[in-house]
Amino acid sequence: MPGEVPAHDDPAPAAPLAAVPEGCPCGDPLFSALCQHLSEYLEPAQIDRVGEAFLFGARAHAGQQRMSGEPYISHPIAVAHILADLRMDENTLVAAILHDVIEDTPTAREEIDQRFGEEVARLVDGVSKLTQIRFKSKAEQQAANFRKMMMAMVEDVRVILIKLADRLHNMRTLGVMRPDKRRRIARETLDIYAPIAARLGLNTLRHELEDLGFLALYPLRYRVLANAVKKARGNRREVMQGVQELTTARLNEEGIPAEVQAREKRLFSIYKKMLHKHLPFSEVFDVFAVRVVVDHVDTCYRALGVMHNLYKPLPGRFKDYIAIPKANGYQSLHTILFGPHGIPLEVQIRTREMHHFAESGIAAHWLYKASGEIGASTQARAREWLRELLEIQQKAGNPQEFLESVKVDLFPDEVYVFTPMGEIIELPRRATAVDFAYAIHTDVGNTCVACKIDRKLAPLSTALENGQTLEIITAPGAEPNPNWLSFVVTAKARTHIRNYLKNLRDEEAIRLGHRLLNKALNTIGFDLDNLAPGHLERLLSEYAYASLAEMLKDIGLGNRMAPLVARLLIPSEHDVPTLPQTRDNRPGGNTPVIISGTEGLVVSFAKCCLPIPGDSIAGFLSTGRGIVVHRRSCPNAADLREHPERWLDMQWSPEPVGEYQAQVCIHASNLRGGLARMAGAIAETGADIDDVRFDDRDNNVTIITFLLRVKNRTHLARVMRRVRHERGILKVYRH
Repeated sequence: MPGEVPAHDDPAPAAPLAAVPEGCPCGDPLFSALCQHLSEYLEPAQIDRVGEAFLFGARAHAGQQRMSGEPYISHPIAVAHILADLRMDENTLVAAILHDVIEDTPTAREEIDQRFGEEVARLVDGVSKLTQIRFKSKAEQQAANFRKMMMAMVEDVRVILIKLADRLHNMRTLGVMRPDKRRRIARETLDIYAPIAARLGLNTLRHELEDLGFLALYPLRYRVLANAVKKARGNRREVMQGVQELTTARLNEEGIPAEVQAREKRLFSIYKKMLHKHLPFSEVFDVFAVRVVVDHVDTCYRALGVMHNLYKPLPGRFKDYIAIPKANGYQSLHTILFGPHGIPLEVQIRTREMHHFAESGIAAHWLYKASGEIGASTQARAREWLRELLEIQQKAGNPQEFLESVKVDLFPDEVYVFTPMGEIIELPRRATAVDFAYAIHTDVGNTCVACKIDRKLAPLSTALENGQTLEIITAPGAEPNPNWLSFVVTAKARTHIRNYLKNLRDEEAIRLGHRLLNKALNTIGFDLDNLAPGHLERLLSEYAYASLAEMLKDIGLGNRMAPLVARLLIPSEHDVPTLPQTRDNRPGGNTPVIISGTEGLVVSFAKCCLPIPGDSIAGFLSTGRGIVVHRRSCPNAADLREHPERWLDMQWSPEPVGEYQAQVCIHASNLRGGLARMAGAIAETGADIDDVRFDDRDNNVTIITFLLRVKNRTHLARVMRRVRHERGILKVYRH
């Protein structure tokens, strides 16, 4: 993945490593500490296998150094240490030690497979970057690397655990990098890796990644905030000590054995709160918090009652994540209390098992694997997210689209809503009814037409709030609306809408391509349906088209010119006349393409001139977009005539459908209530106003530009006549 601190970035010259001792590697100073760490939970035979990986990796990386001057093998060993803290299994540790050998040494995957097995080889390959493929841009390479890693994670979540540990050690040693590289890597860490750790419940890794990323990205802000917290700590240390002792004593009186910890909130957490709520540090009072850890779930609620009796709760600030866990499986009771001297005090209450999973998340699965105690909730939620990732990957058009979709899904400040049957659906903050519909089922999302929120009809774009009950109204034959993309927030909804519209555009492009090619063939006396099959097959084979539909789609999207394809389709024994030229020097004859406004995504209207029915129009074949319709009088159309082969004669159908945008400029005297009168006059004619812009020419005259929706030129003329009759109007004209 991008953002590494690889050995081959400006490597320092290095002598080969000293020979690695034969036999047990625990005698090597780089490995001995890890060996001791692993002995706390692994069997000797398993440690020996990790040691074998160390010997293999040390030889593979011999002569390589990190930019800090340390032997490169020190990095994989540090990654293994981080994973050992999470009590990961031996295959994960072996893969961690070997995670860079495919990328940074001549070692092939097959050699790892033979020495350490297919499982380890698959993990190492999943972490390795795509180094052998050429990409058009750095952004495309980053997105492709990310997609490969995420897809490997779907197969085995340990891939991301190794990657997160790798990133954490790189962040710990980021000081040797250039400032610009430090900032880029820190930004990527905060945008992608820390949210992934949060999504999987790996809060220990997440917290350190966030604080290190904050330090590297905003070093001055970090220092200022750290100094402010240090001063506040001196004033409140005794207060927090008193809170901890009083809480422990009160819980003991009620017969509730508990561990009570007074803790300091992390700098990045404080910074985010200041940033999002626009608060100075002096107004962030909950810099310190109390955590209460008990034995059983029912004891959590008893402890909550004790805390609410001890200090008054702040209204509306209680959250029950035990009854409704977070997306990553996190469970705890959260409450804000009025502490001593009126200071708001954050309290978290959870069981020991919940606390362990809050720190280790999905990684806890391997710790409890042997005893059969598996965090079912955390596992199930993580697996569900990974399943959704796979679905998004299958629908995404390219790696960059996939990356953007996943990044959207990594910041889920949750909202909980209900189906009519009482099922809880968890969605990100600012999610809409359309997001809810796609969360229920893809078909429900694709065919939704309206919604009821708490039994009242509401727009599909309504942002949802906690506790609401939603009912989605669907209709057979309904289709996703392109406008939905402007307000949906979940990756699933966005991906399915884009995929549907892409398929819809392809179908429309095929139909348009068929019309354009037939038009070109008719001009020279042929028809697509009557062509000899051999000529068509020859052309498809010559240009590597899998089918006629694929070629027609290319024509419809403007990637190939219909007149040129028509010439190639005509049998060679026929004398093909030169294609006639129109009066504007455009090929294709005088038969215009008729449009009615229902052509869909492959026919669009130029924003520079906004043609409407009744205007004299021409079409420009734009690569990848299909036909862009211009008014013949448009200045841009004159510039585009340098490509006459791309122009088409076009004509409106006798009965066009729908409404079209048009711009009207009005010069008006500055009179009180003038804008309201103009808007009223426009509304009287049945036109809608999409936008209004002002340009003050002087103190007496204002130029107002209205973006209107009208049916045709006759309708627009009626609007303009009506506005001219208003008091203070000096001039009205179409832009």
